[in-house]
Amino acid sequence: MLCSLYLKYCDEFSLFLTKKNQSLLLVLIVLLSCFSQGLLAKQYLVTTDDNLQQILDVSQDGDIVVLSAGRYLGNFIISKQITLRGENTGKDKIGGNDDQKAVIDAQGKGHAVILKNSHITLENLNIVNWGDDLTEQNSGIYSNEKVGLHSAKKRASNIIIKNNTLSGDGFGIWLNHVTKAKIVNNKIKGNLALRSADRGNGIQVANVTHSHVFNNETYETRDGIYVISSQNNLIEANTMHHLRYGIHYMYSYDNTVKDNTAYSTRAGYALMSSRRLTIIGNTTTDSEDYGFLLNFITQSTFSDNHIKNVWTKPENKVLGRDGKGLFVYNSGYNTLTNNTVENAEIGIHLTAGSENIKIYGNSFINNPMQVKYVSNKKQEWSKDGRGNYWSNYLGWDMDNDGVGDAIFEPNDGIDKLVWQYPEMKMIMDSPAILILRWVQKQFPVLKPPGVKDSYPLMAKPALMAKEQEYE
Repeated sequence: MLCSLYLKYCDEFSLFLTKKNQSLLLVLIVLLSCFSQGLLAKQYLVTTDDNLQQILDVSQDGDIVVLSAGRYLGNFIISKQITLRGENTGKDKIGGNDDQKAVIDAQGKGHAVILKNSHITLENLNIVNWGDDLTEQNSGIYSNEKVGLHSAKKRASNIIIKNNTLSGDGFGIWLNHVTKAKIVNNKIKGNLALRSADRGNGIQVANVTHSHVFNNETYETRDGIYVISSQNNLIEANTMHHLRYGIHYMYSYDNTVKDNTAYSTRAGYALMSSRRLTIIGNTTTDSEDYGFLLNFITQSTFSDNHIKNVWTKPENKVLGRDGKGLFVYNSGYNTLTNNTVENAEIGIHLTAGSENIKIYGNSFINNPMQVKYVSNKKQEWSKDGRGNYWSNYLGWDMDNDGVGDAIFEPNDGIDKLVWQYPEMKMIMDSPAILILRWVQKQFPVLKPPGVKDSYPLMAKPALMAKEQEYE
């Protein structure tokens, strides 16, 4: 019947199509082909008594394989463009009874599920107990080969991984050479019994482009989300906690990291050897070493991020190891604006040639050391008459324009001596130190190069914006 309809429409259209619109006929043929494929797609309802791998092998593109509740043992390979779905029982927590959800158990070895095609969807599955061999990249969900004809292999595309829970020793989700992927609303748990270095990352994307990693939770893995050699991706609204790094970037360009939350990490966001990143609206709390670590980051924008409580644990204290809200190392040509750093041992630490940076509109609140600047060049931290808010600024605002009348210099020669000789902290409030600071102010020629904010803000930018709305 479908074939007769197809021939009928082709005959009717050929009567009035001219040479100029022959392409319309081609479009129609493609649409009918897709329509017929959808009608012919099958849905398999699988139980634990069935051979799951055999069903995956005989399935055809467009089919849907639904797993009923129970435990499916083995390492499974998907080579067709299909959907593998667990029956939706309303359960989304790691743990619980196997008779309430579909569980894929890799029995402690290899990959649990390998994807070898494009247009594959995995959803509503609980994947557990895959291997722990990081050299072999053992993962819960794994895609790491180009697909297509032998002469024209290309990236896998349109892989969708959503609403799954994963718990294991190795990597949670590993995608390599993939484009237009969606990793959405998954929960991934590692194994705290292993050392951090021996665990895999929660989500690892390598050589991935134009993809969306959204609303996932990763915890107790090594890093929450690890991105390497990937471009034009959006990492958005994920939650990462009890990890080494929340989000870790390497050698990646033109990516956006937006509205993510990290807590209880060594570093909330560790961004390295990348450029043209947009880092906006993220939060990190209770990090031990860094809120944001920028190492060789260029041409990037950091805005509206909130960093709070960055302190090195007393038992891990060594000389030079302090919690840094923002640590900027060998990174230039970046813009940092409208960020908040509060309750960090060091608010912002710049070193190793970190120059040509625009820093304005930020709030530095209750940081014992607001700025540690290691360089021989002066830097002005304001733009167009707008500087930053400093909670320890003691200046005044006689014209009531919201900008301090006195220049703020958050570090001086005394600060540099303290960085070189930390034992000097014991005498910071002594009369001798106070006299040295006074002499330095009276004779600027003695002052070493440092940071200057010529337009310090009298209130946090968010508060100033609200006040201007009411005026």
